[in-house]
Parts: sequence; C-alpha cells; structure tokens
Amino acid sequence: MEAVCILCLAVVIIIWGFFWVWDPSERMKSQEQAGLLGGGSRTLMVIAHPDDEAMFFAPTVLGLARLRHRVFLLCFSAGNYYNQGEIRKKELLQSCDVLGIPPSSVMIIDNRDFPDDPCVQWNREHVASILLQHIEVNSINLVVTFDAGGVSGHSNHVALYAAVRTLHSEGKLPKGCPVLTLQSVSVLRKYLSLLDLPFSLLDTCDVLFVLTSKEVTRAKKAMSCHRSQLLWFRQLYVLFSRYMRINSLHFL
Repeated sequence: MEAVCILCLAVVIIIWGFFWVWDPSERMKSQEQAGLLGGGSRTLMVIAHPDDEAMFFAPTVLGLARLRHRVFLLCFSAGNYYNQGEIRKKELLQSCDVLGIPPSSVMIIDNRDFPDDPCVQWNREHVASILLQHIEVNSINLVVTFDAGGVSGHSNHVALYAAVRTLHSEGKLPKGCPVLTLQSVSVLRKYLSLLDLPFSLLDTCDVLFVLTSKEVTRAKKAMSCHRSQLLWFRQLYVLFSRYMRINSLHFL
C-alpha cells in the first residue's frame, strides 16, 4: 500500500509538471515577479564548442526569448578536434538561426590558444580578458555559461566557468551584470528526459526553464543542424537528455 501511495504521488507530480510546462505565460510572470530576470536584457551566452548552444543551453536560449532578451553568443572554439572546424562554424550559425540568434550576434573565436581538446587547459586569464572585452563592447547585462562541473566535465567547459568566476570575484564585471551558470546534474538525472522535472522543481535553483512540446521540436531542429556531430550516441542524447528540455541555473 505504501508503495502504491508513493507511485500515485509521483504520477500526480509528473502530471502537474506537464500542465506547468504547457503554461509558459505563467512561468514568465512568476520569474519576472520574483525579480530573477528582467525583460529586454542583453544576454551573452558563453559556450566552448559549436553544438553546446543546442545540446545544453536550448531551454535557456528559448526561455530567454520568451522574456524578450536579446541573446548574443560567444563560442570559444571552432570545434576543430577532428579537423571539421569550417563545417562546424557553419552548423553553429544554422543552429543559432533556428534558436533565434542572428549571425550578427554570434562570435566564433578560432584561435590556437583555445583548441577543442579535453586534454588542453585553456589559460583562464586569457579567456577572462576576451570575455570581458566582449561584454563591454556589446553592453551585456547578463552572462550565461557552464558551472564548475561543465555538465559533461569537459575541461573547455570548466575553463569558461573559471574565467567568469574570476571576473565576478574580482569585481571586474560591469555593475548590474549578473552571471547565471547551468547546473550539472548526475548521470542518472541527465538521461531521465522530462521525467527529471519533479527533481528539477524540488531543486533549489535560481532559474528554471522547461520547454513546451513545440519548443522541444525547435531545440531538436537546432541540434539537427550539427550534422557532423550526430553520431548514434548523440542521437540517443537528443532523445533522452533532460538538457534538451530542462535547464536549471544558479546565480554566482
């Protein structure tokens, strides 16, 4: 009987979560009233490789669009690990177009100092310098990037967090420019897809974006632009990863 009660409770939570997903207008109002995100901000999405924006941050990009943010994207490498850099740059622009980020708002850094390589540690100060310059030039008032876990633990992802953490802790970011970091979750939760919603709702994150079914289709379309990366295991990722549907974020 106890097990049945627990199962019923879980079903109720999931059903409630589905209704919550289907009412984005209420989510937007609650976030704005809480003062977490203001409408009309100039937001900088900082990623390490082409496909990060769709594979990990699609819920955030589309969620910010609901809040009328203008999103800029700064990608610190061309993703040239397998000598596909030129292809991947084009794929990134196509994906950003699907997500509503125009080419004029996308900057790709193709520099030997930032190779697409999990075995290479990017220089934190160098990353921070370029990042700060981009923030100032574009009058950015919100920065979004990875957290200390980098979602997948990739050293390039972690380097971005380390750089923005340095800027934040040293007080170098412009006044009124907060930083949001994407929460890394356990491997089990990572592949629960929408079933992770109850855990996300109970989590103590600062901002939560959950996509509607139409938005999930759009996120998948963006990911499909990265044809060079759609190996069988990434196709499974698209189907099962909660990051294609849910983003939990924390303020630094």
